[in-house]
Amino acid sequence: MSLWTDDPKPREYTPPPPPPRQPDPPAAAPPPAPRYPSRWPAAIGGGLVSAVVVSAALLGTGLAGNNDQPATTAPATTTPVSISASDGKADIARAVYAAASPSVASVRTQDGSGTGFLVDSNGTIVTNAHVVGTSKQVQVRFDDKGDYHDAQVLSVDASTDLAAIKIDASDAQGIRPLQLADSDGVQVGDSAIAIGYPLGLDRTATAGIISGLERQIESPNGFSIDKVIQTDAPVNPGNSGGPLLNAKGQVIGVNSQIATAAGGGEGNVGIAFAIPANTVKKVLPDLENGTAPQHAYLGLQTRATQNGAGAQIAETTAAGPSEKAGLKAGDIVKKVDGQAISSPDDVAQSISDKSPGDKVTVTVDRNGHEESVDVTLGQRPESVPSQTQQQGQP
Repeated sequence: MSLWTDDPKPREYTPPPPPPRQPDPPAAAPPPAPRYPSRWPAAIGGGLVSAVVVSAALLGTGLAGNNDQPATTAPATTTPVSISASDGKADIARAVYAAASPSVASVRTQDGSGTGFLVDSNGTIVTNAHVVGTSKQVQVRFDDKGDYHDAQVLSVDASTDLAAIKIDASDAQGIRPLQLADSDGVQVGDSAIAIGYPLGLDRTATAGIISGLERQIESPNGFSIDKVIQTDAPVNPGNSGGPLLNAKGQVIGVNSQIATAAGGGEGNVGIAFAIPANTVKKVLPDLENGTAPQHAYLGLQTRATQNGAGAQIAETTAAGPSEKAGLKAGDIVKKVDGQAISSPDDVAQSISDKSPGDKVTVTVDRNGHEESVDVTLGQRPESVPSQTQQQGQP
């Protein structure tokens, strides 16, 4: 049963009776892959339709730029919320919501809706790429009781699942931009407050803590997103693109994906993932200028080794940087530029701060012999070229 139906009025959800207790339950299945808390399907004719979690294959990855009037970034003017260490969790969430919520917007497209937040006084709003999809124009509003305003999609970056959209500066007059924090300073156990528009509801706040760091999730185009922040703050469909804030009211991440229970359920199970604020800082200037951010590319797929040390090359992209440099399937990557590699995730992360054209030295174990190969990084294509998408695709 879906919580929402075509009836314009939400119906009360009655959970099914619990199943009979099994004396010998089977072993727990491996945790499912994260899912997108997708844009909430649009209300058609006043009626809410059932929630659908959009698969990565259906997410928009195209660019929709506006190069005629490139935006310029003004310094964020948000004053961090002043909260004493003695304040309780509820007091912190209340203060953060009061200060930050006016800057959080509902984002609506022809296909659905999500969340975004103002980042400068010029009217620039950050959201998820999968919220925008292939739209060139969307609508936003900051006031739940107000009118929607047209917003131009400046550009999207499927590799980081981020997008920048822009409204007229006059439509954001009096609204303070949110401040992007240094997400490298986030620690497990820190307070985390998510603000957004889940399940078609008006602006909503949820609170929790930072549950994990340095996670890696798959982007809409199949590549890896690194240094992702995990939180137990409830995030649901419609929260996508909204801010994850710290106790000072600063944005530490952009809510993007959730883990779901075995069996394909779409509800929150206490594990959500946010694109780190430092990633936003890196790609935002390009997005505002209507251009596609460039990402370094090794052109190989890796998998875990049998002994758990290093990352074995499963496949190299034809005519890609690694193949041109002489790397082969079966090689075990041990180091990249001197940085030890202990898992496939480490390979992608080792070039996350590099640019196309940079050279890296890849040290591999080839049939028991160590070899070092210099690779000139290429520019990441719009999507993973192989159908066998694996975690750790750099």
